[in-house]
Amino acid sequence: MKRVLVLLIAVATLALLVNYLSGCGGEGEQASETVETGAEEAQEAGDEVAQTAEEAAEKVEEVAIEAEEKVTPPPKDSKLTEIKEQAVDSMKEKNPLLNPMALNEEAPESFRVKFETSKGDFVIEVQRHWAPRGADRFYNLVKNDYYDGVRFFRVIDGFMAQFGIHGDPKVNTAWRNARIRDDVVKQSNLRGYVSYAMAGPNTRTTQLFINYGDNSRLDGQGFAPFGKVISGMEVVDNLYSGYGEGAPRGSGPAQNLVQSQGNEYLEKEFPQLDYVEEAKIISP
Repeated sequence: MKRVLVLLIAVATLALLVNYLSGCGGEGEQASETVETGAEEAQEAGDEVAQTAEEAAEKVEEVAIEAEEKVTPPPKDSKLTEIKEQAVDSMKEKNPLLNPMALNEEAPESFRVKFETSKGDFVIEVQRHWAPRGADRFYNLVKNDYYDGVRFFRVIDGFMAQFGIHGDPKVNTAWRNARIRDDVVKQSNLRGYVSYAMAGPNTRTTQLFINYGDNSRLDGQGFAPFGKVISGMEVVDNLYSGYGEGAPRGSGPAQNLVQSQGNEYLEKEFPQLDYVEEAKIISP
């Protein structure tokens, strides 16, 4: 660049000198011609240098752009992101159990659910006014086939039969924090009555238990029955109970492994567990 500036200054100087010599007679004219020739040559040389400098600048810019492309990550493909989002939405539409927040329909005031199990059939009748939030959750779960394939993983003779952890770990993950607030306890946990299992106040999700005897001591702990077995209680009585209490207190299934591995874990380690083949609303 310095060379270009020097040449430009020289050309300008020669131009001034040509003007001066043009007014100095014959010798001046000859000198002027010589100067003009030199000026033209200088101009041509300057043009060549300028062109070379311009080409060099363009080359530097190309290298810089190429380097930047190698270092800078490519922009996100918005179309690809849109396709992924559509795939997730489609998956949720095909399996509504992956979207608990959408399953919020209010249950009828009274309805019945038939459980077809590996041991036989039983029917639960729900009274919504006993425990509205619990009844609504149960209604939506059954309506969307949540309990189909679910194991009775904790069956304690004389106490209760517990079930409600799904066989698919992805579904368990979706429902783990889908908790509902407690209902006021209006009925007692007597034989055949159905309540939600819970780990403290306002922690009910999907797990249920059917009382085998008088467990009214649970009433004061907030376990609110929402329904009752009205037929097939003998089937509930005969659900496999050989594994006893769950781990770590007993030799039965560990709930954390049921949650994370689903039926694959239960079928392998506890193959004798009874299970729900299908649960469906039969009235109204």
